[in-house]
Amino acid sequence: MRFSILAAALTYASAASGAITWSLQKASSPTTDQAEAYSRIEAAMRLAVARYARYSDASKTVHVYYSPGVPTAEANYNGDLRFGSDRSYMTERTAMHEIAHTLGVGQTAAFDQKCAANNWATATPLLQSWDGSSARINCGGGHFWPYGLNYETEWSETNGNRHVQLVDAMLADGM
Repeated sequence: MRFSILAAALTYASAASGAITWSLQKASSPTTDQAEAYSRIEAAMRLAVARYARYSDASKTVHVYYSPGVPTAEANYNGDLRFGSDRSYMTERTAMHEIAHTLGVGQTAAFDQKCAANNWATATPLLQSWDGSSARINCGGGHFWPYGLNYETEWSETNGNRHVQLVDAMLADGM
C-alpha cells in the first residue's frame, strides 16, 4: 500500500501559487525525451503561475500534460493544458497564454459576447491607461490582443505583467 501511494505521488509533480494550482502528469518511467520535456514544462509553469499569483487572484486547477502530437500547445476551460514536443513553446509566455484559455479566453460564451460587443467595463479602461484612450481589446479565433501573448515575439516582462492584469480584468468583467 505504501509503495502504491509513493508511486502515485511520483507520477505527478505539483505546484501551487496563489489560487492557480497545477499538476503535470508524468510517465512512471519517463524516456529521455519525456524527462527533458517535463523539466522544461515545469519551469515554464512555475514562472507563469508565479506571475499570475503576483497580478491576479484568479482561481483554477490546471492539469498539464506532455502530448507530443500537439503541434504547439493547447488548453481549454475544463483546465486541461497540453504542451507538444516543440521545445520552443515550452516557455513562460506559452504557459501564461494557455492558462488564460483555462480561465475562459476563447473558451466561453461570455468571452465571445464581450468581444463581439467590445463590452469590457474594467479591462478596456485598464488597457487605455497603458496604451491611450483609443486602445481597444481586439478578439478573433479564440484569442485577444494586445497583450494576449499569442506569439513569442510579443513577450517582454511588461507585456507578461499586463497580460495577467488584463485577463484578471476580463474575469472581473464576467468572462
